[in-house]
Amino acid sequence: MIRANCRPAPRPLAFLIIPVLLPACAGSDPPMTRTITSVPFGTTGAGEVVELFTMTNANGLEVRAITYGGIILSIKTPDRDGRWDDIVLGFDSLEPYLAGSPYFGSIIGRYGNRIARGRFTLDGETFALATNNAPNHLHGGDIGFDKVVWTGEPFERDDAVGVVFSYTSPDGEEGYPGTLDVRVTYTLTDADELIFDYHATTDRATPVNLTQHSYFNLAGSAAGDILGHELTIDASRYTPVDPTLIPTGELAPVEGTPFDFRTPAAIGARIDADHAQLAAGLGYDHNYVLDGNPDVMSGLSSGARDGLHRAAFVVEPLTGRTLEIHTAEPGIQFYSGNFLDGTITGKNGRVYGHRSGFCLETQHYPDSPNQPTFPSTILRPGEQYGTRTVVTFGTTG
Repeated sequence: MIRANCRPAPRPLAFLIIPVLLPACAGSDPPMTRTITSVPFGTTGAGEVVELFTMTNANGLEVRAITYGGIILSIKTPDRDGRWDDIVLGFDSLEPYLAGSPYFGSIIGRYGNRIARGRFTLDGETFALATNNAPNHLHGGDIGFDKVVWTGEPFERDDAVGVVFSYTSPDGEEGYPGTLDVRVTYTLTDADELIFDYHATTDRATPVNLTQHSYFNLAGSAAGDILGHELTIDASRYTPVDPTLIPTGELAPVEGTPFDFRTPAAIGARIDADHAQLAAGLGYDHNYVLDGNPDVMSGLSSGARDGLHRAAFVVEPLTGRTLEIHTAEPGIQFYSGNFLDGTITGKNGRVYGHRSGFCLETQHYPDSPNQPTFPSTILRPGEQYGTRTVVTFGTTG
């Protein structure tokens, strides 16, 4: 539990291993262990030490994440033939993250996505934010949650390991009102689920819209673009945008448009179609209104599964790798990596070319503080912000 206005003290950075021995069954291989390890990963320009956590489940699936931005460095999963590979974009060391990246693998806040003109009015007062995606505010501003050092606390359960990331955002940080205590828990289960639990409290009314910004390429670390991935999004509507990618306020039907992924379709099948919305985003960079999700802020307890709805399913045909997302959020932003242009060199010297990764960011809708018809993103004192997203990895034949 996070105490109001108090950031937990960092724990010592001694090497940490938490092994969890699994019982062997008759005639089975020797017992496997799930583990979580922690080692230093570098220091920021301000001298803050960054930790690297490596989580491994009973099946060997591995997730590595650091306390800088809560960034997921890598996720290693098998293909249909049992070959393991890293399926997310990123860097091998801390320095490129400090120099700036397109939010590879990070926690996004206080407000994921865009706020028009970097301004909103709340309880009669107008607040000015950074216009770091001119003319708009994007992903929390110049120094959002992706660019701060969080406190990381590992844990283990009978069927999972994980890390609780905590951060206290002071009143006025990036222009937002109120002191916000935030806790984001990454849990890797033996069912090959990576669960994201988001919690926050505030001492003053403020917008909150937290998400996770990993770029996936299920073909693996040496793959090219993601246009052959087959995508399903469980949404009958989406939020069209103006030329600056701010929602117009309309909830438009996907039927008959290139935005219809209610049945599986290759990401690249219609991405270059003659459509004004694709021109605005240079491809897909749009929020989908998920079917079956309540248009209210979620309030799940940490163990709850009720209230989650499937949002998306992705298959990479050549490797058979799959990714399925369930969430309590009303929306999901599908971004097809349109602004990756070959100028970023990532892990193992790989150049990240155009559309070499995709993002599926569960969220409330963009610009909600300025859109009274959208579900509210305002958190008030005495309320609990709580929401969950589950990403399940697998393969298909």
